[in-house]
Amino acid sequence: MKIAPSIICADVTRLGEEIRDLEAAGADLLHFDIMDGMFVPNITFGPFLVEALRDETDLPFLVHLMIQEPDRYIEKFAISGANIISVHAESTQHLHRTLQMIRTFDVFPGVALNPTTPLTFVDYVLEFVDLVSVMGVNPGFAGQAFIPSVLRKIRALRDMIDMRGLDVKIEVDGGMRPDLVPDVVSAGADIVVGGASIFVPGTDYAESIGRLRARQQQAVG
Repeated sequence: MKIAPSIICADVTRLGEEIRDLEAAGADLLHFDIMDGMFVPNITFGPFLVEALRDETDLPFLVHLMIQEPDRYIEKFAISGANIISVHAESTQHLHRTLQMIRTFDVFPGVALNPTTPLTFVDYVLEFVDLVSVMGVNPGFAGQAFIPSVLRKIRALRDMIDMRGLDVKIEVDGGMRPDLVPDVVSAGADIVVGGASIFVPGTDYAESIGRLRARQQQAVG
């Protein structure tokens, strides 16, 4: 299991320092939630911030586009330093074309699915992606509770990927608590996004990430 801290929960007044601290604490990659105020209610940040932070760490950047018409911004985020760009299947009319566009910039393409979006949305593009992000909450706000029925979706997706012999990673994003880690790992998750579970006031990041990894051991024995 890889752990991806969500930058949306970091202290925005000292992001460079935050990223360096997360790397030192054992984070595997960094998750950037990009919101446009249309696909989701909130607005976060854009490619300029990603570019500004790129020199602060060698960790991979996973840019999660929660925006309408993501094709308009793929090139900008690719140039800014994204290693993985994930788009919502619900946000584009031509998902296959969007995924092809991401790969033309030598960036790994991913697809994100809202909690109630069925797996049929990715059935015909699994061979073209490196990652599927399963949302554990309705996107747009940090600190929400994980939706339990999402576990069934993770299991079904894991079966779909394995039956085809594909090397597609499953990321679980939203509502992740340490006590949920054994369940999502057992269901087939490869990456968990940590927001409130990592950015705990008064807690060292190594301690927060360590709690998540300790719970992982319960799933793998």
